[in-house]
Amino acid sequence: MARGGRDRLLGLAVGLLLALALAPRALRAKPTVRKERVVRPDSELGERPPEDNQSFQYDHEAFLGKEDSKTFDQLTSEESKERLGKIVDRIDSDGDSFVTTEELKTWIKRVQKRYIYDNVAKVWKDYDRDKDDKISWEEYKQATYGYYLGNPAEFQDTSDHHTFKKMLPRDERRFKAADLDGDQTATREEFTAFLHPEEFEHMKEIVVLETLEDIDKNGDGFVDQDEYIADMFSHEENGPEPDWVLSEREQFTEFRDLNKDGKLDKDEIRHWILPQDYDHAQAEARHLVYESDKNKDEKLTKEEILENWNMFVGSQATNYGEDLTKNHDEL
Repeated sequence: MARGGRDRLLGLAVGLLLALALAPRALRAKPTVRKERVVRPDSELGERPPEDNQSFQYDHEAFLGKEDSKTFDQLTSEESKERLGKIVDRIDSDGDSFVTTEELKTWIKRVQKRYIYDNVAKVWKDYDRDKDDKISWEEYKQATYGYYLGNPAEFQDTSDHHTFKKMLPRDERRFKAADLDGDQTATREEFTAFLHPEEFEHMKEIVVLETLEDIDKNGDGFVDQDEYIADMFSHEENGPEPDWVLSEREQFTEFRDLNKDGKLDKDEIRHWILPQDYDHAQAEARHLVYESDKNKDEKLTKEEILENWNMFVGSQATNYGEDLTKNHDEL
């Protein structure tokens, strides 16, 4: 596996594990698989760059989304304000005519995660077979594993048999963790948590557990240094390790293995893949409130936001901004 950077990230979202060739046309959905290792919230937002105070590019990207902010149609100031006003109504989740720092932070986080909700929307119809706007475990199981369950003989002598046998109970365990009300069906939010557990606090233990299971090849319940390295680098026989691998070994010893026992337990894995870094969304929300809060009551009215519209959307608004005024389940 090629190097993915100093921090190996885990996403654990639904992956494309099995090609349709494994189950001719019958297997439309795919089991969950791991991606990269370290989960960093708001990865799309990143650090605020040093820039001229009159340049609001970072604010626009945080408030509207990085990709969408690049493709906004040019609008007049009045058109921008009109669309911004509609977005503000969406941000004011409790309808008290004020936008708090917490509401703004929640909005920014959702904007940065829009790709996740878009992904769920795209695959929803593949699983919601009875079109009741919920996905039961049985629906998911049949969509993903139906061909395997119905034709087990075809898989007995293949590696796919082991893959299916392993992934089915793993997916069921994750589905139950996402199903907060325990009714064996998933709402859109619950299904989003199932597909993207790294984005939901109540799913973090599943992220840790699946990471451990992926890397712990000897089954002792820990990740030793060789297992840690093997997860990111396939060593050629008698070939030298590249410098970055040596660096990763140092990372393991100095920063990953906190109790210095030569292996990682669940707590150390959690510390590795779920770092408690600086909250960029919180900082941006505070910045926007501070810069726009004329009466210094630590919350914003629509009028205060519109008065400082250039910071939020500048001279641009977006089809995305217009889209957000609709009643979407994704946001």
